[in-house]
Amino acid sequence: MTTRTSRLLLGTALTAIATTLLMGCNKAPEAAPATQAPPMTVGTQVDDAVITSSVKSALLAEPAVNSFDLQVETRKGTVQLSGFVDSQAQIDQALAVTRSVAGVTNVENGVTLKGTATSMGTKVDDATVTGRVKTALLADPDIKSLDISVVTYKGEVQLSGFVNSQGQIDQANKIAGAADGASSVKNELKVKQ
Repeated sequence: MTTRTSRLLLGTALTAIATTLLMGCNKAPEAAPATQAPPMTVGTQVDDAVITSSVKSALLAEPAVNSFDLQVETRKGTVQLSGFVDSQAQIDQALAVTRSVAGVTNVENGVTLKGTATSMGTKVDDATVTGRVKTALLADPDIKSLDISVVTYKGEVQLSGFVNSQGQIDQANKIAGAADGASSVKNELKVKQ
């Protein structure tokens, strides 16, 4: 086989693979059961992942925002910000930065002000409560817990993300409220559209 023939075959194979992959990105998943959220194409899922990464990068580059205190979730271009920050100015700046990212169609603000400073003991307690809530969510077979972000500040548990149904939101809220050390729950979960 000549070098030219080998290159032609390799090019043809690569073209076929690329075409197959691109066609797969536009194909909607099989019909979902009634309890599932409306299906998304692989392309939309990739777009949302890119938007999430872009928002996180933009927030990280913004010195006026402590981006490590924020959670970012994206569903069909809608970005949900949550977490606890020190000032309203940080919330406002985080919202402005997020809105400026390409592909963002809407921004939902679930960010809460911290209030007074915490001690190291409180931070450890909060991390423990977060761990308990995450563990309990993972143990519930009816909740897609990997779609839920959990943060805790002074015993207040904040849930955010996009889930399949109102029933999952209610169950996650119940689980978080029952976690040892949780004083309250701020539920920012949304049903996938």
